[in-house]
Amino acid sequence: MSELAALSARLRAFAAARKWEPFHTPKNLAMALAGEAGEVLAELQWLSDAEIAEGLADGELKQRLADEAADVFLYLMQLADASGIDLLAAAHAKMDRNEVRFPV
Repeated sequence: MSELAALSARLRAFAAARKWEPFHTPKNLAMALAGEAGEVLAELQWLSDAEIAEGLADGELKQRLADEAADVFLYLMQLADASGIDLLAAAHAKMDRNEVRFPV
């Protein structure tokens, strides 16, 4: 089992144990994903590039960003799972199209 498949199974088990499956519809997961993406933005809003670099270097900002990025990643995985999308295959297919659309 790949690491992504194992994580997806862990997410399913986590939701099932809490009886959250009825709420994990594609629409609800997409809205949660958008909210979490906003939280990533909120961590960086109003900071200069220098302030961001300093915050990443001292680790405090990096940890907050890591938590928010993980939330985005987990919701994206759940959305893909609920929609029957193989996320890795979709990402590779998109890169294939991008390489044609944006030649060197």
